[in-house]
Amino acid sequence: MNTFPLFFKLEDRKVLIVGGGDVALRKADLLSRAGARITILAPHISDEIQALLSDDKHELLHENYNKAYMSDARVIIAATDDETLNHQIHADATELNIPVNVVDTPHLCDFIFPAIVDRNPIVIGISSNGKAPVLARLLRARLETLIPQGYGKLAKLAGEFRDDVKSKIPTLTGRRQFWERAFEGQVSQLMFAGNENEAIAQLRSDLDKTAADISAKKIANSSTALGDEQIESVTASVISEESTDSQTTMGEVYIVGAGPGDPELLTFKALRLMQQADIVYYDALVSPQVLDLCRRDADKVFVGKKRSNHAVAQLGINELLVNSAKKGRRVVRLKGGDPFIFGRGGEEIESLRAHGVPYQVVPGITAANAAASYAGIPLTHRDHSQSVRFVTGFLKAGAPNSNFKNFLNTDETVVFYMGLHSLARLTEGLIEAGRSADTPIAIVSNASMPNQQVLTGTLETIVAKQEEEQLPTPALLIMGDVVSLHHDLSWYNQFNQNRGNTADNWLREGSAATNKDEKSPASQQAHALSMVTNLASQ
Repeated sequence: MNTFPLFFKLEDRKVLIVGGGDVALRKADLLSRAGARITILAPHISDEIQALLSDDKHELLHENYNKAYMSDARVIIAATDDETLNHQIHADATELNIPVNVVDTPHLCDFIFPAIVDRNPIVIGISSNGKAPVLARLLRARLETLIPQGYGKLAKLAGEFRDDVKSKIPTLTGRRQFWERAFEGQVSQLMFAGNENEAIAQLRSDLDKTAADISAKKIANSSTALGDEQIESVTASVISEESTDSQTTMGEVYIVGAGPGDPELLTFKALRLMQQADIVYYDALVSPQVLDLCRRDADKVFVGKKRSNHAVAQLGINELLVNSAKKGRRVVRLKGGDPFIFGRGGEEIESLRAHGVPYQVVPGITAANAAASYAGIPLTHRDHSQSVRFVTGFLKAGAPNSNFKNFLNTDETVVFYMGLHSLARLTEGLIEAGRSADTPIAIVSNASMPNQQVLTGTLETIVAKQEEEQLPTPALLIMGDVVSLHHDLSWYNQFNQNRGNTADNWLREGSAATNKDEKSPASQQAHALSMVTNLASQ
């Protein structure tokens, strides 16, 4: 290691920053979060610094540099654009044995400001020793996506219970094993889900049970006082038995919106839950790129539904989710778009609730938002549309949606999901109901993906254009005056033209997976059907 990572306690300790500009502001912002008592020394101090350090604990000195102000400083930051002055500050601090950092000058730094991941009281510092600070920031950004905010609350909870655990679990190994179980089990999941009170109650219950089991086993093993080795053995036995029991407790189901296909549109929470899933039930609209982000050793089961072709019926999917959770597994139900917008997520959590299975729902970017954004078609616009309506092309049991008189408002944008296969029926019905044949309409295929295609026209012309172009599914329709903005506002397809071979479409069509080690959707479908059959026979 070129530098050794240390964490300074700066609460109410003096930190001298020489400089009053943007660089000094960034350092002052970081140090103030650590509770430092900051002194700014510069003839000109920015308004932003004065607003940040308005507290009486800080000191702003509108003066030129003077070595005398280094007195009692815990650390010193040189944040000026005067190279000669920076060298002088370094020399003076070195003479006084005070650690000094000269910004953007690594060879004059006794310490380095790392890129910080803050989950107080958990803090992670990442440093490249001044070689590649941008790379350190990129690594920090990646860690930010993987480490949920709940870890800070979990650490604080552990701190609050630390003395209690120490008094009730007599051995160091036993306490370590207890905390490992808490941090990897239900306590942490409750905290990450935002159920702080339930997490506290669960931890207290686990601790009381462990203490009671240790006490009971001590009594059962001997009527005399036990030595350290016997206590260690008893404690280890109790923790081991409880860990085995916890593996058979109820699991949890995560209903996760996978978005339109681009993996970069996933939420942090979706990615975290996908990384910890034991089994993933995924839809046809989940792109391979998104599926690849799930935990490598998780079981991945295809339960996709397409028009008139359901790999597994919805009731079967509900049963799979319930039974997998009851086996103690962490289950991800990965759905294209958003679970609550034509995703049948509501039906699935109704089933989970009826069977007492805990669940969480993680929203995703629905296809309408993605298609509109990537096609340069704003769903609302003050000059064109004051409301937006999401509509399904087909109702329950496959009945077509024919409520055309509900879609005649010219100040409203209407987005039709699952409407491509009934395009002629929709356009004819709308015109017959009174909508102008000149109403703009767009088809957006494979929204947000490299092979996205957009076709625009009117209610009168779009059918003929689609017959010629043959845009593939998945696709949706956007109708309204906002479609006229596409040609001026389109941005994505300027750089992502792939209008040729639709065999490159990322939507699974049942063909073998490109990775020979991965099961094809067809075999995944057979696996799912087999599971449903076994459940039915049971």
